[in-house]
Amino acid sequence: MSAGLPADAGPAESASAEEEGASAKEKRTSGKEEGASAKEEGTSGKEEGTSAKEEGTSAKEEGTSAKEEGTSGKEAGTSAKEEGTSAKEKRKSGKEEGTSGKEEGTSAKEAGTSGKEEGTSGKEEGASAKEEGTSGKEAGTSEEAAAGRGTGAEERVPEGSGSTPPTPLRPQPPRPLTPTHLSDSEAPVRGRCHTDCLEAPLNRFFQRLGWAVGSYPWFFLLAPVMTTVFLSVGFVHLPKYKEENMEEQYSPVGSPSKRERAFVQRHFTIDPPNFSAIRKSIEVHYATLLVVSHTASLLKADVFEEIKTVDSAVQALVATTENGTALPYSQVCAKVRGGCMPSNPVLAAWKYQRNLNFADLTFPAFQRNQQAIYLTRTIGGITLGDRRGNNRFILLAKALRLQYFLRTDDPVDKENSKTWLRHFLEQFNDLKKGLILKKTEVVYFTSLSRQLEFKKASVKVIPLFHLTYILIIAFAIISCYRLDCVRNKMWVASFGVISAIIAVVSGFGLMLAIGVPFVLIVANSPFLILGVGVDDMFIMISAWQKTNLMDSIRHRMSRVYSKAAVSITVTTITNVLAFYTGVMTSFKSIQYFSLYTGTTLLFCYIYNITCFGAVLALDGKREVICLHWLKKADSPDKKWSSFKKSCCAPCGSLPDEDGTGTHPVDLFFRDYFGPFLTSTEIKILVVVLYILYLMSSIYGCFRVQEGLDIRNLASDDSYIRPYFDMEEEYFSDYGPVVMAVITKKVDYWNNEVRQKLERCLKDFENSEFVAGNLTEFWLNTYVQYLKGRNKDVNDKDIFISNIPLFFKDFPSYVYDVNISLSNEIISSRAFIQTRDVSTPTKKKNMLLELRSIAQNCKVPLLVFNHAFIYFDQYAVIVENTVRSVIIASAAMFIVSLLLIPHPVCSLWVTFAIASVIVGVTGFMSFWNVNLDSISMMNLLICIGFSFDFSAHICYAFFSSAKPSGNQKIIEALYMLGYPVLQSAISTIIGVCVLYSSDAYIFRTFFKIIFLVMLFGAAHGLIFIPVFLTFF
Repeated sequence: MSAGLPADAGPAESASAEEEGASAKEKRTSGKEEGASAKEEGTSGKEEGTSAKEEGTSAKEEGTSAKEEGTSGKEAGTSAKEEGTSAKEKRKSGKEEGTSGKEEGTSAKEAGTSGKEEGTSGKEEGASAKEEGTSGKEAGTSEEAAAGRGTGAEERVPEGSGSTPPTPLRPQPPRPLTPTHLSDSEAPVRGRCHTDCLEAPLNRFFQRLGWAVGSYPWFFLLAPVMTTVFLSVGFVHLPKYKEENMEEQYSPVGSPSKRERAFVQRHFTIDPPNFSAIRKSIEVHYATLLVVSHTASLLKADVFEEIKTVDSAVQALVATTENGTALPYSQVCAKVRGGCMPSNPVLAAWKYQRNLNFADLTFPAFQRNQQAIYLTRTIGGITLGDRRGNNRFILLAKALRLQYFLRTDDPVDKENSKTWLRHFLEQFNDLKKGLILKKTEVVYFTSLSRQLEFKKASVKVIPLFHLTYILIIAFAIISCYRLDCVRNKMWVASFGVISAIIAVVSGFGLMLAIGVPFVLIVANSPFLILGVGVDDMFIMISAWQKTNLMDSIRHRMSRVYSKAAVSITVTTITNVLAFYTGVMTSFKSIQYFSLYTGTTLLFCYIYNITCFGAVLALDGKREVICLHWLKKADSPDKKWSSFKKSCCAPCGSLPDEDGTGTHPVDLFFRDYFGPFLTSTEIKILVVVLYILYLMSSIYGCFRVQEGLDIRNLASDDSYIRPYFDMEEEYFSDYGPVVMAVITKKVDYWNNEVRQKLERCLKDFENSEFVAGNLTEFWLNTYVQYLKGRNKDVNDKDIFISNIPLFFKDFPSYVYDVNISLSNEIISSRAFIQTRDVSTPTKKKNMLLELRSIAQNCKVPLLVFNHAFIYFDQYAVIVENTVRSVIIASAAMFIVSLLLIPHPVCSLWVTFAIASVIVGVTGFMSFWNVNLDSISMMNLLICIGFSFDFSAHICYAFFSSAKPSGNQKIIEALYMLGYPVLQSAISTIIGVCVLYSSDAYIFRTFFKIIFLVMLFGAAHGLIFIPVFLTFF
């Protein structure tokens, strides 16, 4: 993700270059860099006088060497002054008037001047500007023999000894805060509490890998490309027409409701000949219309005439199968007594009796043909009048539901029903326009609408991929653009984006090839991967820019990998672990998203250190050619030479072979932001802001709504939104009818057993979520039936032998009692009507309360409705989220202990992760984002990114050699402030286009990623830096 951590800044320093006769104006003449260069050349530190511990011997030995060779450092300094070039260009030239620069040697910009012998290679004696940023741990400990610039050093792989202090995360060459170097006394003392058991070996491994990439760039470039071509074959398995199973993907795996449904399916008939929706254990195919009157009430003959017209038009629809067979509604409709089930009982009664007096209708049930017909889910927006028994007269009714249930008895019927429903969806809008409805408004929904609308919303986001690519490439070019054509990396950065794209192809291809289902929510993944993938690219380019232009490509690549690859490895491990934690959740959609995204991030990492590294190596050859072209001896055509320089180096100076530049934003963090942040007044303000942030976040956590609202699966302009809006407005008083199933054999003829059952049903009816007078239980009716015939209810033989006669008079109860061949009642069920469960919180509370009542009943019971399959997510979402966050955070803590050599840093990282998670969760509620499977997936992302932002700042602080906390944090911000900011911006750019989507899921993805980046960057750049200064 973000930038790397600085190296330990505490090398041993040599005395001033004035003792050597070097330029008096140069501010960075440090024996540290001479020592580092000598160590990297494979020569003895004592012979060159570069050992940090000899404190001053370096300058003397260098001066003696210069005198013996006849090239006094003082003469070089005098020459530099006479030429007037040393101070202005920061290139310490030891030229004498009339003496060739080749004879005297050219010193690096920040490397200090040294008197070089005409026949002695500057690579063997002088301090290279490449090594101006060599960390103190390389010079101070004199343990690592790095690749030198000498003739022999260019051909051997640099090796680090096991005693070398570990290269920290995202290391960069140290950039001093002041023009002068630290003295030996200021060098930091390495603490005893360090954990570098893995980092040091990794560092050595990546040095060798960098050397290999620099040696064979074409192999490392083409191998990932060929791998991508091979893995792209997996896309043949991408489902094109398969409808996504919403239950399988967005309901908890192994939830109680699925076990309850399995029991119901084993013990009760699934498809009775006489259709009954409440007795179904699965959701059947259906189409439903909500008819809303424009007047105060639709209980009028003229309004019912219009409703009848709509009903007749729907039933007249005829679909066609693929082979041309006609499918009229009468062929696919659910049957009752040989005919299609009525779409609405009130409408059916009015059709049968046109002079029906609407004033006689009662609610919640009315009597027709001596049978109670329940109206709780068929008529809505009602105003009730006087009471008649357990019911009340209906004075006004605003809405009516027309429900068209279809056959699902076998696979052929199920497929035919789907065909008819698709035809209904295609034709209904035109049908409605043709009817010219004046008195009513009609909205519609089908059992296929969730899948079809979710798929449609996901397809709409695909064109946004192109815009994302353009934005990321533009950002990469702007971030990596330089004003000289040698150091300019905009085309390399463009290929870095391409590297992320082919990683997406490889990752997705592999997952499809091995059979991991592709769910539509995975369409979010490429946006995130593009944003994250380019962050690692920025780190590698930054490390490359710190290398010496005149070193060999292999040497430069080795340096880049030793500085950047370990850091990229650590952040990749943390991000991938955060995603793979999602595999342990109860939602398959999150599991599959985590597998796709985590695997693709691994490919992104592999391609960064191979394919993109190879591009860096190839571009390095271009740099050398370009530099030689620019520095070619003056041509006869002075105008052409001037034109070349003005085009390729518009700032007026050629790129320095050895020097390294400082980005203006880095200077802003050092000179302005750091001092501003560490002032006492601003610290107090930051603490107050953090307290307000934390209080707001905790308050928001208690306001978060749980569960995935079904309307959020569709786009904003979908037809299902007005349907659910009207259903919530007019039909929210009553919820689903719930089965209460007696799961074991009991003695129903035993009066004591019947009393226990009665108490259980009373407990249900006393619940605030149950309508007490609408319970339907076959046993109550059967007892009254036997008593009416003067039969002994408590006699087993009489009780069992009269059940068949009872079923003849009450055929609907046949499917509520499971009787074995030996005339034993194995199980049976009652039905209770729920109420006031319109919100996700109420659905969860209702579910938990009904299960609690069933568990406490003295008779073994379970409760079930097919809607519980989705309601279960409300019960487990918090538990899953908390568990996943804890596991992922623990994994981050362990990784930080193993790979960041400072345990105290791990504690601060864990604190930052917890703080960011609380903030993101709390502010979700303020931005109308529910805690559901979608947002839970994004919270897992939050963990990995929070680690990236905070770990580097903390480690840089603890590793700093500065004496005060304020100076330590200013140095840390100077090193890392811009890369952290760059990382946050690039990731936000990668997902920002999703905010323009008209689908809740994709907007939610953007909102949470934006909050993660905002709060993560705020912690890394503001809160954590201030808090660290207090300890």
